[in-house]
Amino acid sequence: MLTRATETLIEQSLLYPTGFLSPLAIEEAVTRALDEDLGRAGDVTSIATIPVGTGSRTILVARKAGTIAGLPLVAATFRKLSPDIEIKPAARDGDAVAAKTVLMHINGDARAVLSAERVALNFLGHLSGIATATAAYVAKIGQHKTRICCTRKTTPGLRALEKYAIRCGGGFNHRFGLDDAILIKDNHIAVAGGIRAVLERARAAAGHLVKIEIEVDSLDQLQEVIDCKLADVVLIDNFQPADMRKAVAMVGGRMVIEASGGITLDSIVEIAATGVDYASSGALTHSVQNLDVALDIEI
Repeated sequence: MLTRATETLIEQSLLYPTGFLSPLAIEEAVTRALDEDLGRAGDVTSIATIPVGTGSRTILVARKAGTIAGLPLVAATFRKLSPDIEIKPAARDGDAVAAKTVLMHINGDARAVLSAERVALNFLGHLSGIATATAAYVAKIGQHKTRICCTRKTTPGLRALEKYAIRCGGGFNHRFGLDDAILIKDNHIAVAGGIRAVLERARAAAGHLVKIEIEVDSLDQLQEVIDCKLADVVLIDNFQPADMRKAVAMVGGRMVIEASGGITLDSIVEIAATGVDYASSGALTHSVQNLDVALDIEI
């Protein structure tokens, strides 16, 4: 059950961009992370050194420039340990900020602030790193129609948060799990007995709102998918740009085309110029660098 503090935070909606994050995901992630950090005895350092009732005035700062994601988790982390803590946002998730930008003012119980500090910064630094990397891809492709999207290569237990950070950076989400779309990969094709066989089985089983995507690794396979007329999306895996352009011409708008496989910031412009609809990159969630953020005590 959600705490009143978390409910209030969601109702205020001061920290969110257009991409929404479920309050259930916030509550569960924050509770799990604090339980991991506080262990059985709590923050023994703060308990031993900070007198009960000591107050503090604190600012949350971005030490480096980047795109912010995770401020609702920061606020929920502090409020989990001190429901009456005062939080004044100075930025919203999705904001592109300069170095040394103040993101939030946190005033209240010093023990709670110090005990929640690392968990809050871990969430914010990691998610802002994802949002910052995503924003760099989005900015790089400029006016091309290609949309940047993520994959399922996420940190176990943090998928909803990491996919939210992708949206904060201007990207789009791929499927959230194995249960919300059909994505037929090379091993499915091999086991099922070929492209037509696997597509026919998928189409027979799919509900009317379930999309079917199939991965191909050659233009010959792509032609077979086109001839079947059973897929909604085709994923062209590890194609060179020249073959991507051929694939776009072959499909002729009859299916959505997603490019994947080793996509980097250096290669994304050339890939977007081929006319593919989506470019997915696992590196956006599994290989990004945390954004440098800090909590500074003023009093």
